[in-house]
Amino acid sequence: MSESLRDALDNIYDARIPNAWLKISWQSATLGFWFTDLLDRHAQFFSWVFDGRPNIFWMTGFFNPQGFLTAMRQEVTRAHKGWALDLVNLDNEVTKMMKEDVTNSPNEGVYVHGLFIDGAGWDRRSARLIEPSPKVLYTLVPVVHVFAINMDRRVSMSLYECPVYKKPRRTDLTYIFPLLLKTAKDPDHWTMRGVALLCDTK
Repeated sequence: MSESLRDALDNIYDARIPNAWLKISWQSATLGFWFTDLLDRHAQFFSWVFDGRPNIFWMTGFFNPQGFLTAMRQEVTRAHKGWALDLVNLDNEVTKMMKEDVTNSPNEGVYVHGLFIDGAGWDRRSARLIEPSPKVLYTLVPVVHVFAINMDRRVSMSLYECPVYKKPRRTDLTYIFPLLLKTAKDPDHWTMRGVALLCDTK
């Protein structure tokens, strides 16, 4: 019985993630949530390897989502002669589709799902931020089309630059990238609210 094995058994008994596992995996609230994530991640990668590129990607399922988005930028840059990767920026459009509605992949970029709004609500009809419903902490966002453009991102008073984080604990280590969300209110209103998108609510 080694010390690492004793630690693993004690943590499993308490429904916590063993320290040895955490060193090579991801944070999660409980062992149950961690194992559910493991099955979902395996399903996404298994399908990608054996059935071909998915039409839509589960952002939470990536250990390094920034690397995934950089690879997508490289793919778009190579498809356009004369584009330089340093000048290509990420842009996005929130669709009205949910995960089940996606039947084809986009011509350029990727569809991503599994993002939750923290601090605001979402109006699917007009595809914009609204005040949150009472007693609702997180709101699932429809499928987001993330793509690359060879120009500066759109800057508008009707767009809120919403930070995306891996986990509810918002730190530099869990920050991924900003998404542009439509809003009828001034973007500063949502900034003061601390509105963000989360890949995982646990």
